Amino acid sequence: MIVVGFQGDDVGDAAVKKLEDELAAGRLGGVMLLKTNIKSLPAVRAMNAAFRAASPDLPPFITLDQEGGAVERLTKDVGFTEIASAASIAASKTPEEAEAIYAGMASSISELGFTVNFGPVADVNINPNNPVIAKFGRSYSADPAVVAVYDGAFIAAHHAAGLLTALKHFPGHGSSAADSHEGFVDITHTWKPEELEPYRLLIAAGDVDMIMVGHLYHAEYADAGQQTPSSLSSQWIDGVLRRDLGYGGVVISDDLEMGAIRDHFDLKQTVTGAVRAGVDVLLFSNTADYSAGLGQTILDILVSEAEADPAFAACITQSYDRIVALKRRIGG
Repeated sequence: MIVVGFQGDDVGDAAVKKLEDELAAGRLGGVMLLKTNIKSLPAVRAMNAAFRAASPDLPPFITLDQEGGAVERLTKDVGFTEIASAASIAASKTPEEAEAIYAGMASSISELGFTVNFGPVADVNINPNNPVIAKFGRSYSADPAVVAVYDGAFIAAHHAAGLLTALKHFPGHGSSAADSHEGFVDITHTWKPEELEPYRLLIAAGDVDMIMVGHLYHAEYADAGQQTPSSLSSQWIDGVLRRDLGYGGVVISDDLEMGAIRDHFDLKQTVTGAVRAGVDVLLFSNTADYSAGLGQTILDILVSEAEADPAFAACITQSYDRIVALKRRIGG
């Protein structure tokens, strides 16, 4: 249930060795690589091989954000072939052509030892002034059906390469007027029901590995008297996503160190709130206040809460079963 970022860019670094030990002991579910972790493609390949060797029977989630366009951890600076943004691809390529482009990217990602790419973006391009989606061309279209088709091409290409994907950012970041990296984002008056349509279509098609939940506040889907973001909202996750859309797979949080979360909740509130809301995988970039022991701290919170609350322990059991079933599909 725990995926963390780290400081280090070489298989010999102390932080990398510590992560290997935690993976081998079953205390960590995966790692997240950011641009700071990537000094060269051979170094990345060696680190990822070490992570996989540490847990050969249950492959770790070795994750990155490689959408294309502005959001790429692997870049031409280290010899990786970059591709265009989602908006550019949808404007100039058929879905079949897009799948071929993504197939090339996915194959290269897989060869480096990654197991999960945090994409595709399922956000609908509703607000052309959106500072985090529209600004960077991260949405395929203002038409939810078009978004779903190109999302499907992205997913198919990654599946062919043995990679898992994560639809993001549920329930929809495309209409927002702010960026959840920076702080609180209120979508109460901007969000539209059609932003769920890509999720509905792809869930029905059985194409979804994970769904990443954003940190977006909607007054009608929050706890009474509280400004509960979607990543901590059972109304969104257990209600809309699981009950209404019929999704039974893995739910992963967006980075739980974004300003929208850390400015309003402490670590225990974040971890326990997310699990109670229905999140299976807790993603921490470990960049806000770096701690080499962050994974263990989160684990201690989970264990302590489970020992005190049988309902919380039951949530963990359900998450474990979903995660293990998904990990069995790594590599195709």
